[in-house]
Formats: sequence, C-alpha cells, structure tokens
Amino acid sequence: MKRSAAVFLIVMLAGVASAGHPGRARAASQPNIVLILTDDQRANTLWAMPNVRRTLLGHGVEFTHAYVVNSLCCPSRTSILTGNYSHTTGVYTNRYPTGGFERFTEQGEDASTIATWLHDAGYETALVGKYLNQYRQWTQGAYIPPGWDRWDALDTDGGGSYYNYAMTLNGRIKDYGHQASDYSTTVLTSYAVHFIEHARTPFFLYFAPSAPHGPAKPPPGDEEKFPRLPPYRPASFNEPDMSDKPAWAAGLPALTDTQIAAIDGFRRRQYQALLGVDRSVARIVGTLWNLHELHDTMIVFMSDNGVQWGEHRLEGKAKPYEESVHVPLVIRYNPFGTSARTEDHLALNIDLAPTFAQLAGVQAPPTEGTSLLPLLENQSASWRSDFLIEHLGDGLVPSNCEVHSDRYVLIRYEYSDGTKEDEMYDLQTDPLELQNVAGDPAHGSEKAILSSRMHALCNPPPPGTNLP
Repeated sequence: MKRSAAVFLIVMLAGVASAGHPGRARAASQPNIVLILTDDQRANTLWAMPNVRRTLLGHGVEFTHAYVVNSLCCPSRTSILTGNYSHTTGVYTNRYPTGGFERFTEQGEDASTIATWLHDAGYETALVGKYLNQYRQWTQGAYIPPGWDRWDALDTDGGGSYYNYAMTLNGRIKDYGHQASDYSTTVLTSYAVHFIEHARTPFFLYFAPSAPHGPAKPPPGDEEKFPRLPPYRPASFNEPDMSDKPAWAAGLPALTDTQIAAIDGFRRRQYQALLGVDRSVARIVGTLWNLHELHDTMIVFMSDNGVQWGEHRLEGKAKPYEESVHVPLVIRYNPFGTSARTEDHLALNIDLAPTFAQLAGVQAPPTEGTSLLPLLENQSASWRSDFLIEHLGDGLVPSNCEVHSDRYVLIRYEYSDGTKEDEMYDLQTDPLELQNVAGDPAHGSEKAILSSRMHALCNPPPPGTNLP
C-alpha cells in the first residue's frame, strides 16, 4: 500500500478532527449534512458492505430498531423530506392521485422541506439521485423543487435505473446508455463528489442511488460476487402454515420452485448492487476527509424501505411485516464521539428532517417526527414507545394502520366491503411473526392498549377507509 493511502485509512478510521479547508469557513453551529438513502435495502444487509461498516458503523451509531412509517418509495421519501406521516403529506402511494410527485406538489408540501429549511438558513443544497416517482413524467425535467441549489435527478420512471436511463441536471436532460461507465451508482457518485468538492459550506447533500432496487443489477465486475451465498431460509420463509394470518394472506399459495429460485437470484443481485453503494460511501467519506470536512459533517445512511425475501410467501415491499418496514440506519457525527455503538430506541424516517433542522439550528415548522440528537448525545433520553405505520390498499394488501411498539405490533385491515380484521404479534417471543395472537385472550390487555393508541395515531385514516 502506498504511504498516502495508508495514512488516509489510519486518519479516517481514527475519526481524527481536522481544521477546516482553506476558503471553506462556516458558522461553528452549522455542520455539513450528508444523507445517503438507498432504495429497497433490508436492515440485515450491512454485513456485506465493508466500507459502510468501517467508515460509518465503526465510528458512529447504529440504530438497530429503525423503521419507515409507510413501506413504499414515494411515501417514505416525502416523509423523510418533511418529517411527517402520509396522512399529513397526502402521499400514500407512488402514483397520482393518491401519491407520486404530482400529489406532493399539488398539496404544496414541496414548498416546506428540509431542503428549503436548510437553504434558507444558508446551506448550499444538492439532490443527487432518485427524487419522487413520476417526477419526470409530470415535469419533463423543467421543474426544480424549492430549496435545491443543485438538482441531479435520476429518472426512474422510464424503465431504466442502472443502465439506459436519463438524468435531469439542473433542468438539462442527459441520457445514459449501457456501457460500463454508464452504471448509475457510479455516475451518481461522481456528481455527489463533484458537489462536495465545489460547494460552499455548510452544505446538505441528499444522495439517493437506485440500488439495490429491482432488477438489482450488479456493478461491472461484480457479477460473480457472493458465489457461496447460502439460501435464506428462516422459519417464516414460504411459511408452511398460514391459517393464522388475515384473509388476504391466509389464501396465498405456497411459493413454487421457480419463484424461490427467482427470489434467491434477486437476493444475491441485491447484495451485488450494494457493493457499488459501498464504494460510493468510501468515495464520499474519503472526499470529506481530503477536504478536512469529515469532522464537521453528519453522515446518515438509511434505506427508504425493506423488502420481503419469501417470508410469509411474500415478495417485494409495501407489506406490514418486519422485513418491509425495518431498515438500516447509521449516523456518524464525530463531535458526538467516534467509537462504534448501538442504539435500540425506536427511530423513524420521519425523524431525519427534525434531526437535521436541530443540528443546523434551523427554525423549522413542527413535525410528527422527533430529532434524534437527544439519543445521539444521551442514550438515557426520554423517548417514544410506539409509532404508526400506514398503508393504502394496493390490490393485495388491504388498507391498514399498524401500531408498532417496543414489543408488539397490532395491524388493523379494512377490506373493500368495509369489514375489518386484526393481526398482532409479540416480537419479543415471536420475532419472525409466525403466530398471530390478535384473538388470544392472554394478550387482551396489550391489544386494548395498542388499539387505543391506533385511534389516536391513525388520524386521519387512509383515504376511503373508516379505520381504525
């Protein structure tokens, strides 16, 4: 190893503080903020990302109980931008009229986001990567949402997200092809690094690659990685007895051999696609270090939702189960310490916007999320004990509201004919959610508490329903 590379690794991994880069002065109370937001990444996948483990987990806080409040791309991303639930943003799905870019702008929500708050407080801001579903369809790239100084948006509605895609570069459309150099994670990383290198401080970077979203194509050269990845077969995989599940799930057929092979292949490709993101993290952290900005930057790594890998005979996201709603969340901010630790309080995607606002000293509108700074500074801080997950019916999973506590989950569904059905699990004794205890008298008191909380939290309910 060359001496310069060795020195870089030693200093970076030690989390050494450094003086500001010449010409990049800032107010001491306004650190840089970098959000790295992956797409459809499960919480249990960080083991396969060595750079994330070394540079972020190794010197930051891993929130082991991090969740999204709506397990779908567009609703989750609008919650991240605003700090609010779907019933406040008005975005329940990926497409208009119940979601998507047009619904978000129609509601006027994009006029008040973490981008506008930070921009108005003097931050230089950039979005690099995925924004909201249907953005290009509705705007043809001519619209840049308020608050963004740099707008390098990836078009994910045109059928391509790894190759053969388009980008909107501050209003200019640029097409990319199918060459190795066009691989989207690599392209996006170059835009992100360029922004960091040329931005005035303080800056806010929202970096949102498409990986490992389906079809989860690996970066060039990584097509044969994880050759001995063992099959994923928890007891909930292709669950043999679904009779305790609600009606919509109880009737699901067992997965076929063909479906199982497809799930196994997709899982491997997701891990391969994450290798590209892992290298992106290394480049971003390395750039911050080279500019002497690492000590003055909060770096947050999170996913917009998880996915099912065959648990309960299900694939994909937008499900009420842990695999869909539980996500990775790691925060590195050197002033709070550079030793690795874990935090088991309930952390949500709606917490990011108020966290960034408080860190920057911004007077932001009230949000339904809560700043994570108290937990980062003091693990014994008073904190929430439950939260809400919302879902608008999508043809398979009926509309539902879910109250998720430290131990229990209660899900209430409403079918198209108005009938309702409950599903409940004790995650302490049944983390794989194999035994629905909604009708068990032994859990009656816990169910009553959760039901009362549901009436308070699920308000207003998903459109067209009488939940809870």
